Amino acid sequence: MRRFALLFLIPWVLSSCASRPIDNPLTAEDDWLSQREQMVERQLEARDIRTSRVLEAMWKVPRHLFMPAEVRHYAYGDSPVPIGEKQTISQPYIVALMTQTVDPQPHQRALEIGTGSGYQAAVLAELIREVFTIEIISSLGKRARWTLEELGYDNVEVRVGDGYQGWSEEAPFDIILVTAAADQVPQPLIEQLAEGGRLVMPIGPVGGIQALTILTRVEGEIIRTHVTDVRFVPMTGEILKR
Repeated sequence: MRRFALLFLIPWVLSSCASRPIDNPLTAEDDWLSQREQMVERQLEARDIRTSRVLEAMWKVPRHLFMPAEVRHYAYGDSPVPIGEKQTISQPYIVALMTQTVDPQPHQRALEIGTGSGYQAAVLAELIREVFTIEIISSLGKRARWTLEELGYDNVEVRVGDGYQGWSEEAPFDIILVTAAADQVPQPLIEQLAEGGRLVMPIGPVGGIQALTILTRVEGEIIRTHVTDVRFVPMTGEILKR
């Protein structure tokens, strides 16, 4: 059976798979750490996430701190969680899968389109030299920037704006990761992909099943590879005019 990574929220499903809110502040950090360990073991290692550096980054980054306080008790469940503005933070498995797929190396630089909560940027920041991330929704971009700064991620730069044109003044990028779906890959992003670089993006209809796809630049040519089927929120902005 084909695997589907369903990126939508159903409250009663979340309540059955996530832990209850933490009431005792004296044991909160231990509890969050325990939940993170279980997330890595049961949701990632038990599936097909095998890269040790990716597993370590997923264990290290405090996912709950990238969420609004009222939904933090869902942080380590096997589901996406709403973060406001009709957006979600992807389920941990999808974050790990996309990260593993781009094969991040310490010397590399990445462009992320769709900052959202800032969580994916933080995971990448644990693994590579620099992350440049763009969020079209101002409130989310500002909140993500604040969270990343508070947690000490000084190798991440957040820009509020439309990611369609990428970040040309910092190109080329070894990694380009797009966390919203469209029926085509923006051409400027393809042009900003370095030789040997990897671009990962969900491609397909809004509201339907999309193909998580890798684009790899090899000797100037672009090679496409299908990873799995997913559902992501739609990319907005200039892409809708194309």
